[in-house]
Amino acid sequence: MKLRIRTLLAGGLLLASTLLHAHQFAAGKLLIVHPWAKPTVPGSMAGAIYFDIRNSGEADTLVAVSSPALAEQVEMHNHINDNGVMRMRQVPNVPITANAQAHFKPHGLHVMLMGLKQPLKLGDKLPLTLRFQKAGEVKVEVVVQAEDEPAH
Repeated sequence: MKLRIRTLLAGGLLLASTLLHAHQFAAGKLLIVHPWAKPTVPGSMAGAIYFDIRNSGEADTLVAVSSPALAEQVEMHNHINDNGVMRMRQVPNVPITANAQAHFKPHGLHVMLMGLKQPLKLGDKLPLTLRFQKAGEVKVEVVVQAEDEPAH
């Protein structure tokens, strides 16, 4: 009986800890799940933000990202294979088809912060605005965390 209670308590603590790390923001049928960034080293002028967009409605397009308080430039980027060399390229928008997802992740789509105004420190919470063609603007909070922390 004691083992069962301990197992239930441990499971509850794990769930609570996971929920603390997971956060999401809605815009109509779009759900922006767990925006996060890696900490940067002092003096670094660039950082990146990652999240998932889940679309349970009609197709929409992410047309812009911004955070004037964080960086001089905020852009959407993707990694592409250019004749065997991985390169990062800016993308003008990100279509999210109906009932689909877009994954912003390391070595894939991501939001690039250039000209950081201060380092991204573990535990910081940062503002980011996503602008969609149909859903409009969504303000989200980005959590700075280690890459190996569970997201959700």
